[in-house]
Amino acid sequence: MGGLDALGEELPLLEGIRTTRSIRRLKPDPVDPALIRKVCEAGTFAPSGGNRQPWVFVAVMEPERRAWIAERYADAFSAYFANAQRAMDAAPNFPEAKKRNLRSARHLADHLHEVPVHLFIAGWQRGGRDQGQALYPCAQNVLLACRAVGLGASLTMLHQVHGEEIDRYLGLDHEKTPSAVLIPIGWPVGRYGQPPRRSVDECLYFDRFDGEL
Repeated sequence: MGGLDALGEELPLLEGIRTTRSIRRLKPDPVDPALIRKVCEAGTFAPSGGNRQPWVFVAVMEPERRAWIAERYADAFSAYFANAQRAMDAAPNFPEAKKRNLRSARHLADHLHEVPVHLFIAGWQRGGRDQGQALYPCAQNVLLACRAVGLGASLTMLHQVHGEEIDRYLGLDHEKTPSAVLIPIGWPVGRYGQPPRRSVDECLYFDRFDGEL
């Protein structure tokens, strides 16, 4: 293998898992469609019940179409942020980590039109069954693959506030093939690193749970 085919292939699996975090500050620089194909291919190796493989990927890269999506996303985020702001105002000891996450999310909402790739993952329905149990592992594989090839990415479902309109714009049937997640992808302004997590020893039990929830 060489070139883009080899990119990311040497990253140890567990290192990639430990250092994959949400990156919402992204450069407007273009991303080679071959890399988007590569990370989506990783998504197709996710498990799915009965090996149904219900996923559909729609990578929006045209600036005018990204601007259209970003406008609706910003509208949805505005209401979300207003609720979060009220929660912060009501809690003088609101965690600083959550404040940072909100600032990061707001930056993404303000600059989504500049993000070079809006990757939607949708899933067809069968017999009225929700395919989320397959689409979310698929999305996690995509995020890990982005980490491996050096792309920044994060997962959001806020677009679902305008889900029917956006799905129609993407050519998706909102009833039969709704979009489950949006993954904005681009070259990161920051860098990957290990996110803050509590120790596994605080949540791992053998044979029987004897803690408190």
